[in-house]
Amino acid sequence: MTPRRRALLLGGLALLLGGLAAHNVAGREAALERRVGGLVDVVVAREPIESGAPVPAAALALRRVPRRFAPDGAITTPQTLAGLRASVDIAAGSDITTGMVGDGRSQSGAGAPIRSGERVAQLVALGSPELVTAGSRVDVLVTPEPEPGEAGSSVLALEDVEVLAAAPAQDQESSAGGKAGKPSPGARVAVSLRVTLRQAVYLAAAQDFARELRLLPRAAGDRRRGRAGLSAGAALP
Repeated sequence: MTPRRRALLLGGLALLLGGLAAHNVAGREAALERRVGGLVDVVVAREPIESGAPVPAAALALRRVPRRFAPDGAITTPQTLAGLRASVDIAAGSDITTGMVGDGRSQSGAGAPIRSGERVAQLVALGSPELVTAGSRVDVLVTPEPEPGEAGSSVLALEDVEVLAAAPAQDQESSAGGKAGKPSPGARVAVSLRVTLRQAVYLAAAQDFARELRLLPRAAGDRRRGRAGLSAGAALP
């Protein structure tokens, strides 16, 4: 084989291998694009934006990312943010989503001032209106209605419960005491307590069926627990 023919053969083989390699790369790119999606624009913060501040166009930039990795609710054009304000602190480099901006109006919906999973238990119990006030913390003492022939007892049912609201009870003969026996002496207070769902159900039953509920004010800063279930009966030591 002459050198010229050998050179032509090697050149053709190189072109063939190059074409196969290019085809393989294109196939891999197509498969990758099918997996992550095409590229989309996402608006990002070029600099920090404080909560409540307007979103200036100068603080925005565009970043192209695969569709699969774009955040839910991503803003795709800076014009969408015209006239809006940051609802949270936005760090530089953050992708901006619809949940991070608003028109500046209050976004809080109707609902009680409690966290997710909590409940507000409302009841009337024996307690001092001067000591049981909004923001204070109390223990809840329950005196169940005894079965016929049984001695009565009181039990420490809940500890370290936050009082959300409190006011002197209007009806001094309320269900907080004196349901089936002699009335329990002392002032009564109507309260709203921050509790769990299980505790709310328990307190509702106690309000309906117990002889007496009593609120024991705690000292400021006293968060100790561990005595729930402590009880004392008629046979006092």
